[in-house]
Amino acid sequence: MSVWYFAYGAHMQSATLRGRRGVAYSRAVAARVPGWRLVFDKPPLLAVGHGFATIVPDPAAEVLGVLFELAVEALAHVELSEGVRIGNYDAVEVEAFPLAPAAPVRARSLSSARRDPALRPSRRYMALLIEGAIEHGLPDAYVEALRAVPAVEESAEAAALRPLIDAMMKRSP
Repeated sequence: MSVWYFAYGAHMQSATLRGRRGVAYSRAVAARVPGWRLVFDKPPLLAVGHGFATIVPDPAAEVLGVLFELAVEALAHVELSEGVRIGNYDAVEVEAFPLAPAAPVRARSLSSARRDPALRPSRRYMALLIEGAIEHGLPDAYVEALRAVPAVEESAEAAALRPLIDAMMKRSP
């Protein structure tokens, strides 16, 4: 059985979702989700000096991203590795509309109420989002909006922790 997962952050990039996280998918579809806004001030579990993406309810907004068709077990791994069980993110149901003409689908996504307006994403993190958006054909205007997000250099703490975090978050075959 498969389910849809809506990614708006680093998971949009196949090299992150399939490569660094070990999550296989059968289809990827560029999509929009109305009623949500993308922000970059979500604190990480381990303080590394910069923020991460989340979506927050906003009836006047919409967020673009990628729908991935995953096995149920793969979605369970995404939610486990992103800390749903410990409150790092909450699993949410969204209605996603493919950018190419197709019927809308119900999908799972991740959202967090944890916010810190002092945080900015790292340039490295934003590069992953931009690469994922380009890879899946999101509109040029959206890619430019991602490029315009104020970002900071990646902290030494984040760079040092990345190999350990990647090893912990990778799905075992």
